[in-house]
Order: sequence, then C-alpha cells, then structure tokens
Amino acid sequence: MNHTTVMQEPQPAVTAPSRYRNWLQAIGPGMITAALVFGPSKITITSMMGARYGYDLLWVVAVAIFFMIVFATMAARVGIATSESLLTTIGRKWGSAVRIAIGVGVFFVCASFQAGNSIGTGIAVGEATHTSPAIWIVVFNVLAIGMLFFRAFYNMLQKVMIGLIVLMLIAFITTFLLSKPSVSGMAEGLAPTVPAGSEQLIIAFMASCFSIVGAIYQTYLVQERKRVSPDAKQTGRETYPGMIILGLLSAIVMVCSAAVLHPKGIAVNTATDMARALEPIFGNLASALFLSGLFGASFSSLIGNASLGGTLLGDALGYGGRLQSSMVRFFIGIIMAVGAVVAIIFGKLPLQVIVLAQAVTIFVVPFIGIALYLIANNGEIMGHYKNSLFFRIAGAAGLIVMLLLAASNVKTLFFS
Repeated sequence: MNHTTVMQEPQPAVTAPSRYRNWLQAIGPGMITAALVFGPSKITITSMMGARYGYDLLWVVAVAIFFMIVFATMAARVGIATSESLLTTIGRKWGSAVRIAIGVGVFFVCASFQAGNSIGTGIAVGEATHTSPAIWIVVFNVLAIGMLFFRAFYNMLQKVMIGLIVLMLIAFITTFLLSKPSVSGMAEGLAPTVPAGSEQLIIAFMASCFSIVGAIYQTYLVQERKRVSPDAKQTGRETYPGMIILGLLSAIVMVCSAAVLHPKGIAVNTATDMARALEPIFGNLASALFLSGLFGASFSSLIGNASLGGTLLGDALGYGGRLQSSMVRFFIGIIMAVGAVVAIIFGKLPLQVIVLAQAVTIFVVPFIGIALYLIANNGEIMGHYKNSLFFRIAGAAGLIVMLLLAASNVKTLFFS
C-alpha cells in the first residue's frame, strides 16, 4: 500500500530584525505625535520653568503626560475600533457643520503656529553655523515639502520623526549628564508645589503638553498604520513609549535649566538662550548639542504640525483623512509654505495672529476633547475597545483640567 506524504512548506521564522521593524511600526503613531508636540515652544517654556523655579515644577510634567497618555490611548483605540475617520464619526453624530468647524479650526491653528516651527529650525542651524536663519528656513521647508512627493508618505514620515526623536534624546541626555543635576532636587520637584508667580508658566506648559489636538491625530496615524500593516496587532498601548519620551524630553530640558541657569540667576526668554548660556560653562560642544536638539524639535514639529492640520482639513472638507490623498498633501504643503513666508517676512509670529489662534484654540479644543471622550465611551462604536472604568474616570478628570485651562485662557485673552 502506497502512502503519499504531504510535505508542508516551512513557515518563515520571525527574525530579530523583523520583530524590531514590527515594534517600530507599532510605536510609530505615538512617536510621531511626541515629535510634533515637542516643539521649540516647549523647549522655551520648560527652560523658563527650570531657570526661574529650579526643580519645583517637575511635577507638572508628570501630570501633563499622564493626561496626554490617557487621551492619546483613547484616540488610538478609536482609530483601531473604527474604519471611518474621527471627523466622519463626529459629523455623523453631531452634524457636518461641527465636522467642518473642527477641521477648519485645527487647520487655522496649525497654520498660525507653523511660523514658530520654521523660525526654530532656521535659528537652530543658523546659530550653529553662524549664518542667516532665513536661508535654512527656506532649505528645510523645501525638504519638508519634498517629502510630500513620496508615494509611501506615512512610512517616510515615521522614519524621519523617529530619527529626529533619537537626535533629540542624544542631544538632551548628553546635556543632562553634563549639567550634573541634583538627584534630591529632582525628587523634591515631583511633590506638587506652586511657587509664587509660576501660575502662568504652569498653565502654558499644561496647555501645550496636554495637547488634545495632538492626541486626536493618533486616530488618523493608527488608521494609516492599519492600511500599511493590516495584520499588525494593535491595542492602543503602543502610544505609551512616545508619550513617555515626550515627558522625558520635557523633564530633561527643565532639569538642565534648573541645574545650570537657576543657580546663576540667568533668565531665559527664547529657546536659543539656553544654548548661549551653556557655551561659556561647558564649551562649544554643549551649545552645539543643545542646538541640534532644538533643530530636531523644530523640524519634527514643522513636519508633524503641518501633517496634522492638512489631514484634518482634508477630512473636514470631504477629501478623507488619508495621507495618500493628493488634497491632504496639498493642504499640508500650504501650511508649510505659509509658515515659511511668515517666518521670513516677520522674523517672528505676529501678535495679532497669536491672539486669534489662541481664541480659536480656546473654543475648538474643549469640544474636540469632549467629542473624543463621548465616542470612546460609546459601546456601539467602540465594541470591546470601549473605555474601561479607569479611562472613564481619568478622562473625566482630564476634561475638567482642559475646561479650567480654557477658562484661564479666556480670562487672560479677553479680560486682562
């Protein structure tokens, strides 16, 4: 009796490089969000906090990152659970007028603050090379716009952002080691205290680091990743590394400023002030390292901020929220071009634009946060990805913080 042996093809083993690539793909959306949120304004604010109040405000970083993790994870789960975009879901539940208002509002805010990212990029390279920042503003905006022509734009975006985060980590961790901060001072700084006169800096940092606009971009990035790697397992927890790195970078810059500038009473008004202060103490290398970190923060925000604004406007106007969309890429390019032109003409963001952008942010951001929270709590939409009790409680606390920040901004903007 003849027996026929059926030979099975051996399954390819998952190699270490493959596992590493899968891991990078998994954490990609969170890393992109961290890179776009940690911009030149964050370096300025954290440097000012450390220079003025030493280690006392380190606890603020922990609080902001906690809420950022909560809402970024929430947004990622919405992206995993649904096949339609966040603004499509919002439009279906609350009407197309609300969808368009949010998309246009976010686009305007991103376009308004894009000049700051261009200026930061130009100044970082200009200071390091002793050349005009305007040259580098043009060069790096052209490079960023050139990225839009890559067919696999999401993959390119992810690789560039992760590379810039690695650059920032190397630059700021080295600066941290040179600064030799006080371990006991850092430990004491984790205990909540509010030094006299620090309220505005606390509010500014919380509002910029606990970024609801940055968090909701997770839904779009996670859905892009689903299209790139449809078989990849996602839970929402992949956002954690990126958000933790965002907190780590913020804390490191604050601690360096507390260790180097606070004892000497050196004031900080711009991000480059920190680099200039380091040079006479640690030499040209330390200054160059800090400027390279500033470049990483500025260029990553230049790309990420524009991608966020262009994606949401494209989605709001019915072109979809995919980075492959030619109209989405067009809107991204518009934000980059506007930022570069304003940066070159004015050299800084005009005060009127800042006030208008803040006014739009005050009214748009709380509604986005509430909409995201309600969708993430909806079992019909989310299925088993619906918010757990912990995320419902933590999310509600985050909404309270968000509304308090909005009320404070209203008071400052309209009644001060």
